[in-house]
Amino acid sequence: MRHETKIAVVVRDDLRVWQKLNVVGFLAGGLVGSYPDLAGARYSDASGGLYGPLIRQPVLVFAAADAAALATALARAVRRGLTPSIYTADLFATGADDANRAAVAAVPTPALDLVGLAVHGPRADVDKTVKGLALHG
Repeated sequence: MRHETKIAVVVRDDLRVWQKLNVVGFLAGGLVGSYPDLAGARYSDASGGLYGPLIRQPVLVFAAADAAALATALARAVRRGLTPSIYTADLFATGADDANRAAVAAVPTPALDLVGLAVHGPRADVDKTVKGLALHG
């Protein structure tokens, strides 16, 4: 099935594996918070077990070589009217949602030490946002 929209998560390639997974998890959750229609229906198995919903379309994960590549993707997303979710290096040192928001609010956009971002939107806009980035391998 081809979706009219696309989800892309970009994570900095020089992070440790646990950090990459953490960033991707937070960013995917952020997209569902911004776009509740991304969540599908709850699951159930043949034994009657109930499970939570999943995002209803594929999530493509891209690698960025550095913060500059992420800054470029962020600028492209904003120019296209997308609302990205972001994760900065400062958030690895915080322990709560309020502290995360305060850490981001303290830094102007050009100085954000981006380690990840996620976008959802029309396929063409998301494709242009991540242009030049390779799928994470």
